Amino acid sequence: MSLMLISSIYCFSFEKDDSITIYDLRTEMLDNPEGIDVLMPRLSWKIAGERRGLHQTAYRILVASSAEKLADDTADLWDSGKQNSSRTNGIKYQGKDLQSSQDVYWKVKIWTNNQENSWSSTSHWSMGLLNFKDWKGRWIGMDSLTHSDRDEKFSKLSARYFRKTYRLPKQIKSAKAHIIGLGLYELYINGKKIGDQVLAPAPTDYSKNILYNTFDVTDALRSGDNTIGTILGNGRYYTMRQNYKPYKIKDFGYPKMLFNVLVEYTDGSSEVLRTDNSWKMTADGPIRSNNEYDGEIYDARKEMPGWTTPVFDDSNWINAQYVSPPSGNIEAQMTEYMKVVETISPISISPLQPDTYILDMGQNMVGWIQLKVKGSKGDQVKLRFAEILNKDGSLNVDNLRDAQATDVYTLKGDGEEIWEPSFVYHGFRYVEISGFPSTPTLENFKGRVVNDALEETGTFETSNSIINQVHKNAYWAIRGNYKGMPVDCPQRNERQPWLGDRPTSAYGESFIFDNQKLYSKWLDDIQYSQKSDGAIADVAPAFWMYYSDNMTWPGTYLMIADMIHRQFGTVAPIKAHYPHMKKWLVYMRERYMDENYILTKDSYGDWVAPPATIEEGRGMTGNVKHPSKLISTAYHYYYLQLMSKFAALTENQNDIAGYQELADKVKKAFNKHFFNKDKNSYGKLTDNILAFEFDLVPEPKKEAVFNSLVHQITKENNGHLNTGIIGTQWIMRCLTENGRADLAYTLATGTSYPSWGYMVENGATTIWELWNGNTAAPNMNSYNHVMLLGDLIIWYYENLAGIKSKKPGFKEIQMKPIMVDELSHVNASYNSIHGPIVSRWKKNNKKFKWEISIPPNTSADIYVPAKDLKYIKENGQPIAKVDGIELIEVKGNRVHLKLESGNYKLSSKL
Repeated sequence: MSLMLISSIYCFSFEKDDSITIYDLRTEMLDNPEGIDVLMPRLSWKIAGERRGLHQTAYRILVASSAEKLADDTADLWDSGKQNSSRTNGIKYQGKDLQSSQDVYWKVKIWTNNQENSWSSTSHWSMGLLNFKDWKGRWIGMDSLTHSDRDEKFSKLSARYFRKTYRLPKQIKSAKAHIIGLGLYELYINGKKIGDQVLAPAPTDYSKNILYNTFDVTDALRSGDNTIGTILGNGRYYTMRQNYKPYKIKDFGYPKMLFNVLVEYTDGSSEVLRTDNSWKMTADGPIRSNNEYDGEIYDARKEMPGWTTPVFDDSNWINAQYVSPPSGNIEAQMTEYMKVVETISPISISPLQPDTYILDMGQNMVGWIQLKVKGSKGDQVKLRFAEILNKDGSLNVDNLRDAQATDVYTLKGDGEEIWEPSFVYHGFRYVEISGFPSTPTLENFKGRVVNDALEETGTFETSNSIINQVHKNAYWAIRGNYKGMPVDCPQRNERQPWLGDRPTSAYGESFIFDNQKLYSKWLDDIQYSQKSDGAIADVAPAFWMYYSDNMTWPGTYLMIADMIHRQFGTVAPIKAHYPHMKKWLVYMRERYMDENYILTKDSYGDWVAPPATIEEGRGMTGNVKHPSKLISTAYHYYYLQLMSKFAALTENQNDIAGYQELADKVKKAFNKHFFNKDKNSYGKLTDNILAFEFDLVPEPKKEAVFNSLVHQITKENNGHLNTGIIGTQWIMRCLTENGRADLAYTLATGTSYPSWGYMVENGATTIWELWNGNTAAPNMNSYNHVMLLGDLIIWYYENLAGIKSKKPGFKEIQMKPIMVDELSHVNASYNSIHGPIVSRWKKNNKKFKWEISIPPNTSADIYVPAKDLKYIKENGQPIAKVDGIELIEVKGNRVHLKLESGNYKLSSKL
């Protein structure tokens, strides 16, 4: 039985002495799903202040069982004492044992530059249910179809509605609800929806683990009668495709629920409200069918006004059934909820034919449409969704495969009606509207954007419009595919968390969104997919049972853990997953490494490499595999380097020598088998990129191999890339780190095929799945993917803006923006775990200006474009006269300086 994780907590800010602010207090749990350390959450905070060189020298944390005790500085749970440390992130709680549902309060005092500061404001977290016995009651549901349901290829299953009225006899002090509603749920108390989350809980492989959510419902309850109501949607639990491909798609069963409310009264007594077979249920409500792929059918004539209030007559409802629980471990959801994060208005509506209209949202988005309509009882409005149009202006749904992507609303005929679905989402730009009882206008529709409500951490803008639009497209694609897990696409009958799509994309995404929790959860999903022999699925959670065995897809496991450490400074996920990563590598070697140290098994090759010309790819499918022993062997070598690093971080030093010894043998074998001495090349462009980026090229051959690589781009490909998702993950950094930032810029700003700019020039508002997405066959042709971003977003922030983590979590920052003639300015920021990092530079007429912000408790190595120190000034003053700046060296056309935290305005002569 796994222990439960801690509920996530967000912060409070508080002004302190000497203009120092302690803010963004967080309580997080990022350890493994097997319950280790779940009673020891990790505490973090940020510091803000105008003083240059501001750094923390010590901290003291107080943790108490009540806000009142904490206000009196009574730490009855834990007093860390004064700790001489600059650490502000991931401080492990080490106090008294905590109990299920316990409320915990904490604050922190810091010393900065040996000055004692006042206490922060109070932050709070709540414990989950820590033991299986803490869950009272039993699972309820109905393990059968109703008369209106059907179970076939395109199944139809109506939502299940549950309700129960409780009499609470005393004055309520507090109440906390814990709910597991599978596949999806909505919770109501006394007529009001609890929380603003949608499509909850986050999806998992329910045979391995299931997630619950916790809410403070004190204000929703009252003395006397109280009615709790829930609606269960199907989600990924009942996928509606069980009889479609049962050999491929897992079947978990019918929707079910376990629900507790712990009520504490002011007299000190308590009781638990729980699910049992006295709850009433019906499947004859207005949601007649709900399916992530096919849409939601809603009949407003079947609405049940007041069904979540005590006065409702439920005599026609049946008693809920006891059902078997899922087999997965129960865990708290630690990731952010999915929410409606934005509402956008359509830009046009046009008639297609009588009674049929096409709505254009102006943006390929993910979510649903909110409908406002007035008509007669029984009128039926149908909304069909698609990403593109045919030449005649009609919806092109070919790339949806057999996903129906259709919502149907039947009017009750009672004045103006406003509706939006509850248990579906769509990927779309265009909506076909039919059956509208009058002439629809733009005011009848709103686009509701739905994704995990992650904090946006990055801003980025340059003097190049193509770069700016690609960044915007990436933003929409990334967030649209955050669905409690990183999915590949939001529109067709797939929407799967493919590992191969994200190993490097996730790194770039982390500059735009705080994706630490999402990807920590995904590491758990990947671990849960691992078989007893060590095999890891290509899709995790393993909704599709694909175990093809290759290095690049499952190896994402290692790369995501490394990204979390690099960007967020935490080792916890690496510690949790190290044994499982090691087991997988052993599995692959024992089965697929030959006697010559060549890793012979690859499944996909350089997936979706572009056809040579746009016409050559016309009508061609992108679903073509080109397995490559070179790719699998190169990645084996790369992963051995990562495992050496992980072994050091997790105190598994005894493993390091074995990794390095094997890596040396693999490197020698790689060059013996794959290097062409006559051509100074390993083969294709991707092959040369991997050899270079993974440091597989012998030192004497590096210049020649790099020249071959450049020749492939400039001459053979006429200034274009021809890489699939493997090569594209490394190409921009490979070129830039080896002195060809100009060529990387050419790739980043090109508008002819194949390029990111080509997508923009052909109307893309997100990122295509294929370089030739406008001509390829529709069977694998999503217009909202992230996998072809490769390392482009990383390059934007680290190389164009110059915001790069030199030490994990940006404790030390490297700022070295590249200079290319065509780019005149870059404005970027990134809100790191220590605070905002800002880089704004512009150049003209041989002059360079650079505004920099470095957060407290960090420092930065910056590389100013200048030939000598004397050409650099800070806020108009010569550098030598400015505090907080140290000269490291002058090399070439860069002056390397060390900056303490603070705000700087630099200028130089180029």
